[in-house]
Amino acid sequence: MADEPENPRHRVDRKTLEMLVCPITKTRLTLSDDGTELISIVARRAFPIRRGVPLLVLDAARKVDEDEIENLR
Repeated sequence: MADEPENPRHRVDRKTLEMLVCPITKTRLTLSDDGTELISIVARRAFPIRRGVPLLVLDAARKVDEDEIENLR
């Protein structure tokens, strides 16, 4: 999937992103630099965005290491 060209229909609207919160902590999420994940600094989890849909479930999230968290602050 990473090799697929970006489809404009699969972009997440900025206004929508502002309304989303971490499903674990209910705190604000940060969009990753490459726009492929929403990161919860408090929960230290990164939730993927697939085809424009944020997957805000713990099973889909990856753990974020301390160095990556520091770079986001």
